[in-house]
Amino acid sequence: MSAVHVRYNDLRHNNYHCNESLRTVRSVTMLSGLNHITLAVRDANESFQFYTEVLLMRPVARWPKGAYLLVGETWIALHQDENTRTGALPEYTHVAFSVSPEDFDAIQSRIRNAGAAIWQENWTEGASLYFLDPNGHKLEIHASDLDARIRSAKASPWDGLEFFV
Repeated sequence: MSAVHVRYNDLRHNNYHCNESLRTVRSVTMLSGLNHITLAVRDANESFQFYTEVLLMRPVARWPKGAYLLVGETWIALHQDENTRTGALPEYTHVAFSVSPEDFDAIQSRIRNAGAAIWQENWTEGASLYFLDPNGHKLEIHASDLDARIRSAKASPWDGLEFFV
């Protein structure tokens, strides 16, 4: 890669990797996507059942303390860990899975019928259900996409909102 000279203040707004002097930098290739999500679980069998039978993820591999699953093209790894949380964290961090508007009611019924705890009511555009897995991981099914979210935000922007698209 060729080196380029940039002002230090430009570094925080661009994708550059600095050498020791912070004066010569090289361009860095952007990340290409999400490779996988690993979830620590208390009981691999219970979690495998929830993710495959309730959320209908496709099993790829399974062993006594874990499993590899696919949801769309995203790889989900379940890993049994004695240090797994015992309940939901108080923060908003969560993993949202896409679902078509046509399939939303059916999958939300499966989740509710499985007894999953609901941790938040939907307040955004598009149908969503916010629920906990058996390990307290905050999850969401969402029947919308980023384009719809941006259109909604542009129609009713919140304080300080800045767009880059």
